[in-house]
Amino acid sequence: SLLVVPLFVFFNSGVVLDEKAFSSSSEGVWLGIVLGLFLGKQVGIFGAVFLAVRSGLCRLPERVNWMQVFGVSILAGIGFTMSLFIATRAFPDPAVLSSAKLAVLSGSLLSAVIGVLVLQYATIGSGTITHD
Repeated sequence: SLLVVPLFVFFNSGVVLDEKAFSSSSEGVWLGIVLGLFLGKQVGIFGAVFLAVRSGLCRLPERVNWMQVFGVSILAGIGFTMSLFIATRAFPDPAVLSSAKLAVLSGSLLSAVIGVLVLQYATIGSGTITHD
């Protein structure tokens, strides 16, 4: 399922891979969406949790460290449904829309891979995984 589900999403998202999807006119759209999904979610979620804990509004649960919170905030960048819906409404030009859809998939994939790696590192480092 780790391979089938992403392939299903890719082929059913309606991304047209042609030279128009990679044109210079849509580079800014692609970069903005990828950075928004990957960095924007991290900054927003991690920043909100950090401020809430530092202000005394709440505290981290037992056995949860900051690296785990960071990893989860990265995983929040995985998003297809709403991102693709907004892209179809925001970009009437088919070339820009294809680039936007590809950016949603790229940003989500980047968030998934980096998020899992960070969580693996955070969990192994905290000693919460046992290798029995």
